[in-house]
Amino acid sequence: MLTRLALPALVAALLAAGPATAQMARTESAKEGGPGKAVPLSKADVQLSFAPVVKRAAPSVVNVYASHVDKRSSARSSAMEEFMRRFFGEPEGGRGPRGERAQKSLGSGVLVDADGLVITNNHVIDNMNEVRIALADRREFEATIVMRDTRTDLAVLKLKDVPKGLVPMPFGDADALEVGDFVMAIGNPFGVGQTVTQGIVSALARTQVGSADYQYFIQTDAAINPGNSGGALVDLRGQLVGINTAIYSQSGGSHGIGFAIPVGMVKAVVDAARDGASIVRRPWLGARIQSVTPDIADSMGLDHPTGVLVASLQAKSPADEAGLKRGDLILTVDGQEVADPEAFGYRFALKGVQGQTRFGILRGTNRQTVTVKLAPAPETRPRDALKVKTRSPFLGATLVNTSPAVAEEMQVDFPADGVAVMAVDENSVAARVGLQKGDLIVAVNGVPMAATKDLDRVTRNSLNAWEVTINRNGEVITSVFGG
Repeated sequence: MLTRLALPALVAALLAAGPATAQMARTESAKEGGPGKAVPLSKADVQLSFAPVVKRAAPSVVNVYASHVDKRSSARSSAMEEFMRRFFGEPEGGRGPRGERAQKSLGSGVLVDADGLVITNNHVIDNMNEVRIALADRREFEATIVMRDTRTDLAVLKLKDVPKGLVPMPFGDADALEVGDFVMAIGNPFGVGQTVTQGIVSALARTQVGSADYQYFIQTDAAINPGNSGGALVDLRGQLVGINTAIYSQSGGSHGIGFAIPVGMVKAVVDAARDGASIVRRPWLGARIQSVTPDIADSMGLDHPTGVLVASLQAKSPADEAGLKRGDLILTVDGQEVADPEAFGYRFALKGVQGQTRFGILRGTNRQTVTVKLAPAPETRPRDALKVKTRSPFLGATLVNTSPAVAEEMQVDFPADGVAVMAVDENSVAARVGLQKGDLIVAVNGVPMAATKDLDRVTRNSLNAWEVTINRNGEVITSVFGG
């Protein structure tokens, strides 16, 4: 079970090895005058400590206390609520002394700027409206939410009163990580206070984790538990290489399978916040891609499945203008290999919306390079968001007009005209009848839905029955609901 972390001991197991093994472990970086990588050669090496790295990195890691305070009159509380308040205090999520009902969340964050910018996970502050930051020296400050990026599960906060002497953590290079490298996770597990755990990089480019739209994670066996969300994964230089975001667990605790968002994506979100943007703008390709199966790889003369196959293109899109064709196999993005659609999505998203990038492709038996313009998806028509409030199967749903921008944002293929489900409230009528984010409303009672104004007009009527046709991931479904 994959668990997002909403809220334990330091283990350092270094084994000595012989000179032959040590020689094999050394990397090319040593030949270039770099620090190199090698197993320990002596007892003194085994007794080395990670303390200097922790001293550099720990001051940059903060605790994030988020809450959602809903002020209500205590006179409206039921007899049972009043009983619970008076005798048990309702410390977590209960009604406060002035009739305030609060939900609370605990997580971690990383100072990335001397001006008080903090990066954390979006799920730590999801639905929260008040945030406090506790520094490593226990000073606490109120913070504002600068940006929420649900697609990466990242959020940027800013201290309201910025103290002097903040120690931002420098960004490292996640692309330089190798499986087996030592890393440390720093955060606030279970709310016990700042804690450091150590492990290795277990795997790179992990996909199908399910905690964000961009599936490209660093896997580590450093102990990560609830409360570590938003905390730092650091290398042995004390540099940030990832933001801890999820664990695989059947009990809610660490089983040695943790996942971190690579620092490349973190930096893209932070840079957007520094530029004053409210959202992260990402490049639009205008093409639908698919995985390469073993059969497809064999038919194209490949030794193994790799790359992504261009399945279709939109007219006048960057992919179309670059000369990409249906059936092209994209192998690299600016020289970086892409093994599957998740890896491609990650690499392409990091390129921004200005300039151009180069794809290495295989067309037939010929390898070549194409240059793709970097630009955001266009909003070809206003979204005209509609929040249905009348009694109908759409009650509680938010619907918008389709466009390339909406399609890119929701990671779904949409036609030029249509009405898409942008969000569905929990426990709403729309949720109960099964509407989902990303559904395309094709028709209602046989009437085509080309825009939200069409749906608004239909839902103004009180009907005994509703025939709704939707397109969900290419499958057309028609259902009838009572009025």
